[in-house]
Amino acid sequence: MIRKIELPLLVISFLSVAFIADNKSTPNPLAKTGFAFVELFTSEGCSSCPPADALLAKIEKENQNKAVYLLAFHVDYWDRLGWKDSFSSPKFSARQNQYADWLNLKTVYTPQMVVNGTKEFVGLEESILRNSIKTELAKPTVANLQISLEKSSKNSLTINYNTDRQTDGYMLAVALVTANATNQVLKGENKGKTLTHVQIVRQFESFPLQGKTNGAVNIQLKQLNEQMPSELIAFLQDNKTGRITAATRLNDLSAVQLIHKSR
Repeated sequence: MIRKIELPLLVISFLSVAFIADNKSTPNPLAKTGFAFVELFTSEGCSSCPPADALLAKIEKENQNKAVYLLAFHVDYWDRLGWKDSFSSPKFSARQNQYADWLNLKTVYTPQMVVNGTKEFVGLEESILRNSIKTELAKPTVANLQISLEKSSKNSLTINYNTDRQTDGYMLAVALVTANATNQVLKGENKGKTLTHVQIVRQFESFPLQGKTNGAVNIQLKQLNEQMPSELIAFLQDNKTGRITAATRLNDLSAVQLIHKSR
């Protein structure tokens, strides 16, 4: 079922991102069309969430060659109700609560979708999602973001960033994503079901930019389990409104497996 929970608003916490790759995002010159950034807040403990997960998978399949960025954050507040979601994190719940603050919402719930940081709706509303993506893709691009990666030590990574956007009041956010995974649920509302997920956020971190348009941020590496990340998504977000103004991705993260195997 859709679950709405009264929760105190939390501040987004810094999370660690774990990988190493010598790669660089492709520059995206300012164009006539924009991008769509979709965040799904979901849980394996919520019986209304599997259809939302399936919708996200459908959108991913249809938009692989478009500027459509998809993130699935598994919240943890369902974990105490019978089934612990192995992809959940209290820090992902904190991000959802930050949206409640930005968008003046009284509650948080699953499944919830947020598009470009400014529009939220129940994650089962396919027509709203499609229209929102169409609207955002038709908007002019207002900023560019480019990143490159380099190893700074055995357990840390440096992300170099560059943007043409004034960054006062903005943060650089980075999500490490696993493309897909399947879990068998043994308890809770989805007991007996085998659930499939896509674009699973494994680690997330944000950095206040304080007006800087270029620079570097360091991330401490964290041990990963067998579901290795396949994509890095980075984006600029307004700290006051939640609006996302630029995004980019890296798909070649093969070096992550090398680091993982070396441990």
